[in-house]
Amino acid sequence: MSRPSLHDLENHQDFIQRHIGPTVKQQQLMAEALGYSSLDALIDDTVPAAIRSQQAMKLPQAQTEQAVIARLRKIADQNQVFKSYIGTGYHATYTPSVIQRNVLENPGWYTAYTPYQPEISQGRLEALLTFQQMILDLSGMELANASMLDEGTAAAEAMTLMQRVNKKNRSQTFLVAADCHPQTIAVVKTRAEALDIDVVVGDPNELIGNTDAFGALLQYPNTYGQVDDISPLIDKAHNAQTLVGVAADIMALLLLKSPGELGADVVVGNTQRFGVPMGFGGPHAAYFATRDAYKRSTPGRIIGVSIDRRGNQSLRMAMQTREQHIRREKATSNICTAQALLAIMAAFYAMYHGPEGLRRIAERIQRLTSLLQRMLAKANISPENTHWFDTLTYDLGEAREAVVQRALDKGCNLRLIGATGVGISLDETTSAEDIETLVEIFTGQQVTSPASSIDESITEFDGIPNGLLREIDYLQHPLFNDYHSETEMLRYMRRLEDKDIALNRAMIPLGSCTMKLNATTEMLAITWPEFSALHPFAPPEQTKGYQQLLQELEHMLRECTGYDAISMQPNAGSQGEYAGLLAIRRYHESRGDLQRNICLIPSSAHGTNPASAALAGMKVVIVECDSKGNIDMADLRAKAERHTQDLSCIMVTYPSTHGVFEESIIELCEVVHEHGGQVYVDGANLNAMVGLAAPGKFGADVSHLNLHKTFCIPHGGGGPGMGPIGVKSHLQPFLPTNPVSPVPGLDANNDVVSSAPYGSTSILPISWAYIALMGQEGLSHASKVAILNANYIAQRLQEHYPILYTGTTGNVAHECIVDIRPLKEASGISEEDIAKRLVDFGFHAPTMSFPVPGTLMVEPTESESLAELDRFCDALITIRQEIQAVQDGKLDAKDNPLTNAPHTLADVTADEWPHSYSREQAAYPVSQLKQSKYWPPVNRVDNVYGDRNLYCACPAIDSYREPELT
Repeated sequence: MSRPSLHDLENHQDFIQRHIGPTVKQQQLMAEALGYSSLDALIDDTVPAAIRSQQAMKLPQAQTEQAVIARLRKIADQNQVFKSYIGTGYHATYTPSVIQRNVLENPGWYTAYTPYQPEISQGRLEALLTFQQMILDLSGMELANASMLDEGTAAAEAMTLMQRVNKKNRSQTFLVAADCHPQTIAVVKTRAEALDIDVVVGDPNELIGNTDAFGALLQYPNTYGQVDDISPLIDKAHNAQTLVGVAADIMALLLLKSPGELGADVVVGNTQRFGVPMGFGGPHAAYFATRDAYKRSTPGRIIGVSIDRRGNQSLRMAMQTREQHIRREKATSNICTAQALLAIMAAFYAMYHGPEGLRRIAERIQRLTSLLQRMLAKANISPENTHWFDTLTYDLGEAREAVVQRALDKGCNLRLIGATGVGISLDETTSAEDIETLVEIFTGQQVTSPASSIDESITEFDGIPNGLLREIDYLQHPLFNDYHSETEMLRYMRRLEDKDIALNRAMIPLGSCTMKLNATTEMLAITWPEFSALHPFAPPEQTKGYQQLLQELEHMLRECTGYDAISMQPNAGSQGEYAGLLAIRRYHESRGDLQRNICLIPSSAHGTNPASAALAGMKVVIVECDSKGNIDMADLRAKAERHTQDLSCIMVTYPSTHGVFEESIIELCEVVHEHGGQVYVDGANLNAMVGLAAPGKFGADVSHLNLHKTFCIPHGGGGPGMGPIGVKSHLQPFLPTNPVSPVPGLDANNDVVSSAPYGSTSILPISWAYIALMGQEGLSHASKVAILNANYIAQRLQEHYPILYTGTTGNVAHECIVDIRPLKEASGISEEDIAKRLVDFGFHAPTMSFPVPGTLMVEPTESESLAELDRFCDALITIRQEIQAVQDGKLDAKDNPLTNAPHTLADVTADEWPHSYSREQAAYPVSQLKQSKYWPPVNRVDNVYGDRNLYCACPAIDSYREPELT
């Protein structure tokens, strides 16, 4: 036996073996159980040879966890963390340590999935409902959703909502105040153009009432810090049948009258400064609030109050029929995600501080702003704005260059406005000493009178217009008043966490939504100040670390996909779809093919595909699937031929949404290209291809990449996500940019799809670390084991349940569809009954009724161990036996463990047990559960009741607080 080298002893394979669930020996045994001599033989028989990559990815070999952290540290150290006074919707903040440690850094919160299954999501649903209540109180509106992607996107969604609901004014014109944040204006303009909405930007005092428009957008306070009473403008707009959206600073609303009170129809903004780091642009939870009358047109997710089957209060996602998977191109929005984790952090920030604590923070910021104004006025430097909350703007003329240089010398960033102006935005981290430093920066002289001596002369709320000051008429619910001590806050967050199933508790076998390991090492860097504390518009010389990280990650993703260029801007998969389609649209326009607006979409496609196509101004034409679930190539050829003059593109998911490697993918690409179209391959299932096949090599022109799936960014209970796009070289010139901080190498007039130039940048170190830890060999092996695990589950279950679709060799890709329809017809037991019964086994349900109604779609990922795969299969097999007992009459057709599932602790400990089956069968269907049991906090939730009795605020019930002593 040869002596191992030093390199061998370092064992760069360690992390790969920790990321991948089954051991090497188990992988071999699983492959043999499937009838193959090896894992590679299975892959050769499953992935079509025609698309297999001929060359290995040009990526470094796998690195140890220690080496990756050390390398990230060197990259981070190249970033310079200056004091940021840039503002424009992004501010430094303090994240309470109890929230950082127990939410942001806690897998019980960050690995949870979107709360589609409410029975195992009551904790995050309660936190999101609290977020909604916070927004209702501060915005003064009647309805709020559970967060949006960013402020610019929320403003664009406000525009389209106002167009849908304004029945009195069918104009195609939308007015935008020129003093809105520039990135918001850019996102709105991009959204409007594809929808044939004419955006007019200017002085709202001149435009509103004089220009026929369906809607208008105002900023409050405006981007330059001016605080005005906007109610006369809103009244003027309403008299002209123009609806009004207001983009409002969440911190300012603690002191200023709410936009709802001033008459707004929609209110949007960002909750970033409620304890969420700037992170060079995100992720942050934007908010969206509107009138109750517009609830059926409100985008995003709304959490509502319902009851369970025993009549007890429970929470759920309300009005799910608005989801894209059902309404498709008729959906109100293509956004199928949110920023749940960040919304939860913002809600906990409000709870921790309470109304009085938040008010003190806002008052302090406003007082410091007034102090700065007064001290500069003594030096004969007067601001442009006459009223303010936290922002002052100055025209410095020729002195600006010297002032800006002094600021940089003292580690401060000012906002540059026009040729001679600067802006200063203060925040909760600003101190009196910072004010003195700013005065020295502006005057070039040392401060002789300390800020504290000037402070005594400032009138309370100096700078706020008369009549706009707000009393503490918000956050009066017990949730915002009972958890101000860290002990109580800690216990409350733990109680919520214990109600839910996240990846740290059990496998989440969701098809189409990969729930793979989010390794702790990958997560470590996101809270480092060098990554988390940078403003997205910081000068480039201060962000060299991020620039290096972006360049290296773009290279990694190009190697993984075969594309020529990457855009990091889209901050969700839906936005990646949208950005990719816009690039295709611009490409056709550049060639004079303005008529090309037809988007072919298979009937099996993700629901966001047709919704995104509609937003990009395209008309959807459905391509049918054959009896085996594959795209009907004859139908595709016929429709491509029919639309040869106006074909824009096809959107196709690969492997297919049915969980199959379709053999015809190369032919599909050729047919579409022959007719002048582009090929968009949805990257939702890329985790089955990395290292095995590259869409950019087998014919695709563009894909979005779900970094929150394939590349390990966690789901966070429904967000954050990242959906960058990869494109071939001919589409690269049409990638999105940013008006404030342009993306190098792109036309400054390109589209803008997100507020920040690189989307939710602070979570990109997660994907960078994952790829560095795995290397090209590990990434390829992960794809192979994802396929192995899915086929293992399909093989174990096929004797008990029909597997709906397979490839030509009888294998599935990385997921499989279990067909429940024959069982339902024979027994009356539905796919929902099975999904809820799985909760009694401690499992999150698979994807239910998508892409085929009456089915369950299972995706195990490569990260689940053989023991967990078997435990899941054993659960489904036991459930099949219970179904058989119903069929045989051994269990009552209406009163059985499936129709009554899930069972709570209250059920099985009640004095009376009204069921014909035993308590033990209800709670412990397999003996292993007696050692470790998850108890759902509620019984099956009544969805219909929740929609018929829509209530989307925190209920005023006694259960929120302990009884008071008398």
